[in-house]
Amino acid sequence: MAKVHFTRWLTGIAPNDGIDVDGQTVGDVLDRLFSDNVQARNYVLDEQGRLRKHVCIFLDGERLAHDGALAAPLRPQSEIYVMQALSGG
Repeated sequence: MAKVHFTRWLTGIAPNDGIDVDGQTVGDVLDRLFSDNVQARNYVLDEQGRLRKHVCIFLDGERLAHDGALAAPLRPQSEIYVMQALSGG
């Protein structure tokens, strides 16, 4: 079971505290988590179910490559952090 955390900027549409969700991959966990929260899903994933380019995922303290983030396998007690990518100058 993974614990999913969202940044403070997402707490208006996503759970405030870490939430435990079952799944084998990051994508499995997010699908289950978003099954009843379409607003959060649409912010994190696009219409094809891919990670939006302005979203970063960290798994167990490591930033995941954007293209492979949803397929990343989980370990027991994994922690997932979902946050906005920062840009600018």
